[in-house]
Amino acid sequence: MIDGEGRILTGIEGGPVLAVDPSDGQVVQIAFTGGRPLGLHAGADGSVLICDAERGLLRLDPIYKGLEVLVDKVDGEPLRFTSNVVEGPDGSIYFTESSRRYPLSRYMGDIYEHSGTGRLFRRHPDGAVETLVDGLQFANGLVLAPDGSCVVVAETAGYRLSRYRLTGPEAGRHDVLVDNLPGFPDNLGLGSDGSIWAALVSPRNPLLDSLLPRPGWVRQLLWTIPARLQPAPARTVWVQAFDFDGNLVHDLQCEGDNFAQVTGVAEQDGTLYLGSLSEAAIAVTRLPE
Repeated sequence: MIDGEGRILTGIEGGPVLAVDPSDGQVVQIAFTGGRPLGLHAGADGSVLICDAERGLLRLDPIYKGLEVLVDKVDGEPLRFTSNVVEGPDGSIYFTESSRRYPLSRYMGDIYEHSGTGRLFRRHPDGAVETLVDGLQFANGLVLAPDGSCVVVAETAGYRLSRYRLTGPEAGRHDVLVDNLPGFPDNLGLGSDGSIWAALVSPRNPLLDSLLPRPGWVRQLLWTIPARLQPAPARTVWVQAFDFDGNLVHDLQCEGDNFAQVTGVAEQDGTLYLGSLSEAAIAVTRLPE
């Protein structure tokens, strides 16, 4: 996530939220959640929305730097795995919950089980929370269309980008924008040219694909085999970009020798900033001419 000052915002294990100046590499801690901050959104007023996997949807005050819990329950049910967030110009906040069954520490359980318990929410400016879509396959990254016509959500375990229409005659309808992706889509980012950037954390796994049609209890048997034999992310660096008609615009991939498992991507004026849950660094590259 890039804020209004051009800094890269990122959350790390243990609770800190950091701002990194790409010009000189200076790192400043701007918040501490006490949980595990994941998706971030920088507001025009200097505030920062934080999806903390353990604490829910938080807001960092731009003046006093205090943290406010905006949502930690929906319909009386505690949020189990809050994931990503984006805010619209009218103050509506869209955010995801990846799973209602598994926390971040056991996220592979949801991938194995294919539970389909992910959700997309809208928090209205008055504080009311509405469930827009239920039954998503590990709901993850979010992008709001520049014209406000739709919000796009990554379904990591479904290998797809889904769209929820916000305006027009099909408002309220949920459909698939991009299907059958070659890898697991994680966080999404809106590019400076209006493209949807998707971080592909890993290529698809043949074993998981073969188990996909089978009942959940069969897939859960993966927990019983030795850890070294369980499906694991491949070491690669992979991002793709799409337009809002679902057409592929960019497909960039290389071997993960020094950096791998990209879970976040932000693009600005042709420069790509890549984050990873497994790396203690931010990778930087340029779009090919």
